[in-house]
Amino acid sequence: MEKITSLAYATHDGVELIGDLYLPDGAGPHPVVVAVHGGGWQGGDRQNYKHVGPALAAAGIATFTIEYRLAKPGAPSYPGAVGDVLAAVRFVRATAANHRINPDRIALMGDSAGGHLAALSALAATDPLFADLYPADATATVSAAVKAVVGIYGVYDMVAQWNHDALSRPADQITEKFLGTTPQANRRAYFDSSPISYATLANNKIAFLLAVGTEDDIVDRATQTDAFLLALKQSKFYARPVVIQGAGHFWSAWPIEETDSPMGRFMPYLLRFLGEKL
Repeated sequence: MEKITSLAYATHDGVELIGDLYLPDGAGPHPVVVAVHGGGWQGGDRQNYKHVGPALAAAGIATFTIEYRLAKPGAPSYPGAVGDVLAAVRFVRATAANHRINPDRIALMGDSAGGHLAALSALAATDPLFADLYPADATATVSAAVKAVVGIYGVYDMVAQWNHDALSRPADQITEKFLGTTPQANRRAYFDSSPISYATLANNKIAFLLAVGTEDDIVDRATQTDAFLLALKQSKFYARPVVIQGAGHFWSAWPIEETDSPMGRFMPYLLRFLGEKL
Protein backbone atom coordinates (compact mmCIF):
# COMPACT_ATOMS: atom_id res chain seq x y z
CA MET A 1 0.00 0.00 0.00
CA GLU A 2 1.07 3.56 -0.71
CA LYS A 3 -0.15 6.47 1.40
CA ILE A 4 0.02 10.04 0.11
CA THR A 5 -0.57 12.42 3.01
CA SER A 6 -1.90 16.00 3.07
CA LEU A 7 -2.84 16.04 -0.59
CA ALA A 8 -4.45 19.41 -1.42
CA TYR A 9 -7.60 18.95 -3.47
CA ALA A 10 -9.01 22.51 -3.56
CA THR A 11 -8.81 25.95 -1.99
CA HIS A 12 -12.19 27.44 -1.06
CA ASP A 13 -12.58 30.94 0.34
CA GLY A 14 -8.90 31.00 1.21
CA VAL A 15 -8.91 27.64 3.00
CA GLU A 16 -6.73 24.85 1.60
CA LEU A 17 -8.57 21.54 1.72
CA ILE A 18 -6.55 18.36 2.15
CA GLY A 19 -6.91 14.61 2.32
CA ASP A 20 -4.89 11.41 2.62
CA LEU A 21 -4.90 8.97 -0.27
CA TYR A 22 -4.48 5.25 0.42
CA LEU A 23 -3.53 3.40 -2.76
CA PRO A 24 -3.48 -0.37 -3.29
CA ASP A 25 -0.44 -2.09 -4.70
CA GLY A 26 -0.50 -2.94 -8.37
CA ALA A 27 -0.95 -1.10 -11.64
CA GLY A 28 -4.70 -0.61 -11.32
CA PRO A 29 -6.69 1.31 -12.25
CA HIS A 30 -8.36 0.87 -8.88
CA PRO A 31 -11.84 1.86 -7.72
CA VAL A 32 -11.82 4.59 -5.09
CA VAL A 33 -13.88 5.65 -2.08
CA VAL A 34 -13.96 9.30 -1.01
CA ALA A 35 -14.43 9.14 2.77
CA VAL A 36 -16.05 12.00 4.70
CA HIS A 37 -15.62 12.08 8.49
CA GLY A 38 -18.31 12.86 11.02
CA GLY A 39 -18.31 15.15 14.02
CA GLY A 40 -21.59 17.05 14.00
CA TRP A 41 -20.35 19.30 11.17
CA GLN A 42 -18.21 20.94 13.91
CA GLY A 43 -15.32 18.55 14.57
CA GLY A 44 -13.47 15.48 13.40
CA ASP A 45 -10.77 15.03 10.80
CA ARG A 46 -9.52 12.65 8.12
CA GLN A 47 -7.87 10.40 10.72
CA ASN A 48 -11.32 8.93 11.33
CA TYR A 49 -10.64 6.55 8.44
CA LYS A 50 -7.04 5.69 9.24
CA HIS A 51 -8.05 2.06 9.83
CA VAL A 52 -10.49 1.77 6.94
CA GLY A 53 -8.06 3.20 4.36
CA PRO A 54 -5.46 0.44 4.69
CA ALA A 55 -8.14 -2.25 4.94
CA LEU A 56 -9.76 -1.14 1.69
CA ALA A 57 -6.36 -0.78 0.02
CA ALA A 58 -5.58 -4.38 0.97
CA ALA A 59 -8.78 -5.34 -0.90
CA GLY A 60 -7.75 -3.39 -4.01
CA ILE A 61 -9.84 -0.26 -3.33
CA ALA A 62 -8.24 3.18 -2.98
CA THR A 63 -9.52 5.57 -0.29
CA PHE A 64 -9.29 9.37 -0.23
CA THR A 65 -10.01 10.50 3.34
CA ILE A 66 -10.80 14.20 3.26
CA GLU A 67 -11.21 17.21 5.49
CA TYR A 68 -13.80 19.89 4.80
CA ARG A 69 -14.69 23.21 6.41
CA LEU A 70 -16.41 22.91 9.76
CA ALA A 71 -19.09 25.07 11.32
CA LYS A 72 -17.86 27.49 13.97
CA PRO A 73 -19.77 29.69 16.42
CA GLY A 74 -21.63 32.24 14.34
CA ALA A 75 -20.15 30.85 11.12
CA PRO A 76 -22.22 28.05 9.50
CA SER A 77 -20.44 25.92 6.91
CA TYR A 78 -23.45 25.19 4.68
CA PRO A 79 -23.53 25.03 1.70
CA GLY A 80 -19.76 25.38 1.47
CA ALA A 81 -19.03 21.99 3.04
CA VAL A 82 -21.10 20.35 0.30
CA GLY A 83 -18.99 22.19 -2.26
CA ASP A 84 -15.87 20.88 -0.51
CA VAL A 85 -17.00 17.26 -0.83
CA LEU A 86 -17.98 17.72 -4.47
CA ALA A 87 -14.55 19.24 -5.15
CA ALA A 88 -12.90 16.16 -3.62
CA VAL A 89 -14.81 13.88 -5.99
CA ARG A 90 -13.90 16.08 -8.96
CA PHE A 91 -10.24 16.11 -7.91
CA VAL A 92 -10.12 12.32 -7.66
CA ARG A 93 -11.65 11.99 -11.12
CA ALA A 94 -9.43 14.68 -12.67
CA THR A 95 -6.19 13.20 -11.28
CA ALA A 96 -7.17 9.54 -11.64
CA ALA A 97 -4.44 8.71 -14.14
CA ASN A 98 -1.77 10.08 -11.79
CA HIS A 99 -2.88 7.79 -8.97
CA ARG A 100 -3.77 4.54 -10.75
CA ILE A 101 -7.48 5.18 -10.12
CA ASN A 102 -10.44 4.32 -12.34
CA PRO A 103 -12.40 7.58 -12.85
CA ASP A 104 -15.57 5.63 -13.59
CA ARG A 105 -15.56 3.75 -10.28
CA ILE A 106 -15.94 6.33 -7.51
CA ALA A 107 -18.00 5.99 -4.31
CA LEU A 108 -18.68 8.29 -1.38
CA MET A 109 -18.65 7.09 2.22
CA GLY A 110 -19.35 9.00 5.42
CA ASP A 111 -20.36 8.59 9.04
CA SER A 112 -22.85 10.72 10.96
CA ALA A 113 -22.48 14.30 9.62
CA GLY A 114 -20.13 12.82 7.03
CA GLY A 115 -22.86 10.39 6.03
CA HIS A 116 -25.13 13.38 5.49
CA LEU A 117 -22.55 15.15 3.33
CA ALA A 118 -21.75 11.99 1.36
CA ALA A 119 -25.41 11.26 0.59
CA LEU A 120 -26.30 14.88 -0.18
CA SER A 121 -23.27 15.35 -2.42
CA ALA A 122 -24.06 12.19 -4.35
CA LEU A 123 -27.76 12.88 -4.82
CA ALA A 124 -27.62 16.64 -5.39
CA ALA A 125 -24.33 16.97 -7.30
CA THR A 126 -26.02 18.55 -10.30
CA ASP A 127 -28.60 20.58 -8.38
CA PRO A 128 -28.21 24.34 -9.03
CA LEU A 129 -27.88 24.90 -5.27
CA PHE A 130 -24.58 23.03 -5.15
CA ALA A 131 -23.22 22.33 -8.64
CA ASP A 132 -21.53 25.68 -9.23
CA LEU A 133 -20.55 26.83 -5.76
CA TYR A 134 -16.88 27.20 -6.75
CA PRO A 135 -16.65 27.90 -10.49
CA ALA A 136 -13.01 29.04 -10.14
CA ASP A 137 -11.85 25.56 -9.11
CA ALA A 138 -9.43 23.99 -11.57
CA THR A 139 -11.73 20.96 -11.65
CA ALA A 140 -15.03 22.87 -11.69
CA THR A 141 -16.12 21.42 -15.04
CA VAL A 142 -15.29 17.82 -14.07
CA SER A 143 -18.20 15.52 -13.22
CA ALA A 144 -18.86 14.86 -9.52
CA ALA A 145 -21.02 11.79 -10.23
CA VAL A 146 -20.49 8.66 -8.12
CA LYS A 147 -21.71 5.10 -8.48
CA ALA A 148 -22.35 4.29 -4.83
CA VAL A 149 -22.76 5.71 -1.34
CA VAL A 150 -22.02 4.14 2.04
CA GLY A 151 -23.74 5.90 4.92
CA ILE A 152 -22.82 4.97 8.48
CA TYR A 153 -25.37 6.22 11.07
CA GLY A 154 -25.91 9.24 8.83
CA VAL A 155 -28.25 12.21 9.10
CA TYR A 156 -30.63 12.20 6.13
CA ASP A 157 -33.50 14.39 7.32
CA MET A 158 -32.42 17.67 8.89
CA VAL A 159 -35.76 18.56 10.47
CA ALA A 160 -35.93 15.12 12.07
CA GLN A 161 -32.44 15.66 13.51
CA TRP A 162 -33.42 19.11 14.81
CA ASN A 163 -36.47 17.60 16.52
CA HIS A 164 -34.37 14.80 18.03
CA ASP A 165 -31.74 17.23 19.33
CA ALA A 166 -34.36 19.58 20.77
CA LEU A 167 -35.01 16.86 23.34
CA SER A 168 -31.68 15.06 23.63
CA ARG A 169 -29.14 17.91 23.27
CA PRO A 170 -30.91 21.30 23.34
CA ALA A 171 -27.69 23.12 24.23
CA ASP A 172 -25.96 21.84 21.09
CA GLN A 173 -28.31 22.14 18.11
CA ILE A 174 -25.88 20.86 15.50
CA THR A 175 -28.19 21.38 12.52
CA GLU A 176 -28.69 25.03 13.46
CA LYS A 177 -24.95 25.56 13.74
CA PHE A 178 -24.35 23.94 10.35
CA LEU A 179 -27.18 25.69 8.50
CA GLY A 180 -27.18 28.96 10.39
CA THR A 181 -30.94 28.92 10.91
CA THR A 182 -33.84 27.05 12.50
CA PRO A 183 -36.69 25.14 10.85
CA GLN A 184 -39.08 27.75 12.17
CA ALA A 185 -37.14 30.55 10.45
CA ASN A 186 -36.24 28.77 7.21
CA ARG A 187 -37.83 25.40 6.63
CA ARG A 188 -36.71 25.49 2.99
CA ALA A 189 -33.06 25.36 4.04
CA TYR A 190 -33.76 22.20 6.02
CA PHE A 191 -35.53 20.62 3.04
CA ASP A 192 -32.79 21.58 0.58
CA SER A 193 -30.03 20.26 2.83
CA SER A 194 -31.70 16.89 3.51
CA PRO A 195 -30.54 13.93 1.41
CA ILE A 196 -34.01 12.38 1.69
CA SER A 197 -35.36 15.27 -0.41
CA TYR A 198 -33.35 13.97 -3.38
CA ALA A 199 -34.33 10.30 -3.11
CA THR A 200 -36.13 10.46 -6.44
CA LEU A 201 -36.53 8.26 -9.48
CA ALA A 202 -34.22 10.55 -11.45
CA ASN A 203 -31.33 9.73 -9.09
CA ASN A 204 -31.85 6.00 -8.65
CA LYS A 205 -28.77 4.82 -10.52
CA ILE A 206 -26.73 5.37 -7.35
CA ALA A 207 -26.47 2.33 -5.05
CA PHE A 208 -26.69 2.78 -1.26
CA LEU A 209 -25.46 0.80 1.73
CA LEU A 210 -26.77 2.17 5.04
CA ALA A 211 -25.28 0.99 8.33
CA VAL A 212 -26.56 1.73 11.82
CA GLY A 213 -26.25 0.36 15.34
CA THR A 214 -29.18 -0.74 17.48
CA GLU A 215 -28.07 1.41 20.45
CA ASP A 216 -27.42 4.73 18.72
CA ASP A 217 -28.69 7.62 20.86
CA ILE A 218 -27.06 10.40 18.82
CA VAL A 219 -28.80 9.87 15.47
CA ASP A 220 -32.20 8.20 15.66
CA ARG A 221 -32.39 5.08 13.52
CA ALA A 222 -36.16 5.21 12.86
CA THR A 223 -36.33 8.80 11.61
CA GLN A 224 -33.00 8.75 9.78
CA THR A 225 -31.68 5.45 8.41
CA ASP A 226 -35.02 3.61 8.30
CA ALA A 227 -36.93 6.57 6.81
CA PHE A 228 -34.21 7.21 4.22
CA LEU A 229 -34.04 3.54 3.28
CA LEU A 230 -37.79 3.50 2.68
CA ALA A 231 -37.62 6.64 0.52
CA LEU A 232 -34.79 5.13 -1.54
CA LYS A 233 -36.66 1.88 -2.08
CA GLN A 234 -39.85 3.71 -3.03
CA SER A 235 -37.84 5.41 -5.78
CA LYS A 236 -36.37 2.09 -6.91
CA PHE A 237 -32.79 2.59 -5.72
CA TYR A 238 -30.58 -0.37 -4.92
CA ALA A 239 -30.47 0.21 -1.15
CA ARG A 240 -29.48 -2.22 1.58
CA PRO A 241 -29.30 -1.85 5.37
CA VAL A 242 -26.75 -3.31 7.76
CA VAL A 243 -27.86 -3.27 11.40
CA ILE A 244 -25.05 -3.81 13.91
CA GLN A 245 -26.46 -5.33 17.09
CA GLY A 246 -25.36 -3.60 20.29
CA ALA A 247 -23.52 -0.79 18.51
CA GLY A 248 -24.05 2.86 19.37
CA HIS A 249 -22.52 5.85 17.62
CA PHE A 250 -18.90 6.78 16.70
CA TRP A 251 -17.73 3.25 15.85
CA SER A 252 -16.59 3.93 12.28
CA ALA A 253 -13.21 5.04 13.65
CA TRP A 254 -12.64 1.93 15.74
CA PRO A 255 -9.82 -0.46 14.82
CA ILE A 256 -11.15 -3.18 12.56
CA GLU A 257 -9.06 -5.90 14.22
CA GLU A 258 -10.47 -5.34 17.73
CA THR A 259 -12.46 -8.22 19.16
CA ASP A 260 -16.12 -7.78 18.25
CA SER A 261 -15.48 -4.30 16.83
CA PRO A 262 -18.64 -2.95 15.11
CA MET A 263 -16.44 -1.77 12.24
CA GLY A 264 -14.88 -5.20 12.00
CA ARG A 265 -18.35 -6.75 11.80
CA PHE A 266 -19.37 -4.22 9.15
CA MET A 267 -16.33 -4.70 6.89
CA PRO A 268 -17.50 -7.91 5.14
CA TYR A 269 -20.75 -6.17 4.15
CA LEU A 270 -18.83 -3.09 3.00
CA LEU A 271 -16.39 -5.11 0.87
CA ARG A 272 -19.19 -7.16 -0.68
CA PHE A 273 -21.20 -4.03 -1.52
CA LEU A 274 -18.24 -2.22 -3.05
CA GLY A 275 -17.23 -5.33 -4.95
CA GLU A 276 -20.70 -5.60 -6.48
CA LYS A 277 -21.67 -1.94 -6.99
CA LEU A 278 -18.38 -0.13 -7.50
